[in-house]
Amino acid sequence: MDVTDLRIALFSGNYNYTRDGCNQALNRLADYLLRQGAALRVYSPVVEKPDFPPTGDLVDVPNMRMPVPRRGEYRLGLPLDSKARADLAAFAPNMVHLSAPDFTGHSALKWARKRDIPVLASVHTRFETYPRYYNVGFLEPVVESFLRRFYHRCDALVAPSQSQIEELKAQDMHDDISLWSRGVDRTVFDPSKRDLEWRRANGLADDDVAIVFLGRLVMEKGLDVFAETIVQLRRRQIPHKVLVIGDGPARSWFEKALPGGTFVGFRTGADLSRALASGDIFFNPSITETFGNVTLEAMASGLPVVAAGATGAASLVNDGETGRLVEPDKPDAFAQACAEALAPYCMDDALRLEHGANGEKASRAYSWDAINQSVVDTYLRLQKQRGR
Repeated sequence: MDVTDLRIALFSGNYNYTRDGCNQALNRLADYLLRQGAALRVYSPVVEKPDFPPTGDLVDVPNMRMPVPRRGEYRLGLPLDSKARADLAAFAPNMVHLSAPDFTGHSALKWARKRDIPVLASVHTRFETYPRYYNVGFLEPVVESFLRRFYHRCDALVAPSQSQIEELKAQDMHDDISLWSRGVDRTVFDPSKRDLEWRRANGLADDDVAIVFLGRLVMEKGLDVFAETIVQLRRRQIPHKVLVIGDGPARSWFEKALPGGTFVGFRTGADLSRALASGDIFFNPSITETFGNVTLEAMASGLPVVAAGATGAASLVNDGETGRLVEPDKPDAFAQACAEALAPYCMDDALRLEHGANGEKASRAYSWDAINQSVVDTYLRLQKQRGR
């Protein structure tokens, strides 16, 4: 079997209605598959005004608003209805790709199993960590068990970092897990995008050290840890400014927690690359990412990274060479370690610039086409295992 023989049904809980790193990766994969001659049909909730146009043919699936406080912008995929099933049958896929363990994913998995169609699941976020951000941390073992049952019924998994693969294997999620990393668009993210005039217009002096947060403003991105760390830095009188790029339901909370911070809102394309490259240090305390697209984008923009030593960042950041990795999940310890890491940057531009240059060089290895070919290779391997 060749890539042109593949007929892939891709299921996503959020393919394009709200922009995030997960669906950006899925759309890039879709583009690559179509360019290679594969047939592709995408099944995901559809809204009237999505954040961006979908890549490929998109079919609506039953859905409802996510029943989680402050997350009403997201949709929860429900079991496939007769219309979606009829469309799926007419498309006649020979490969099913699941990117979310929601009700739609479970329904599609059952449909594929009944027809002996190989199923690949891609892991995009650490769902088991989400309950702790909504005051129901006791549910984490339940969610982990739920995920384990779901993934065990799939033929194989792909995950975006080696650290995440190791975590999934330690959790007994599957024994067949391969790497589907992430790439970065070097025409967009590059140190040359730095703009001193833009900095000045946003209240950042040329000699200010701007600590950047980039991402959707939701609590599971570690906003509380970021804010507490900044409080500790201010108490230690380490000179810095805060630059927040992004928007989301927790923005008002974040603004109150970071008085004096520069909030420039959601940015894309040239506006995003300019804002990111105009910062000085990228700080990512999140532990929910399986890869950390924003971390790679910051590295490509020439920024040294200070991040939690968790899945994702641990596979990207070389501690002491491209930035610093610090202990996650403990705000006080994180603040102390981050303060110690930031202090020399503020006093020694040479060290900061060296780490930024090293990160930019490391980011050049992440080519989207080569990365997406690894998924095609996994599709074809699963087909071969079926004797096709």
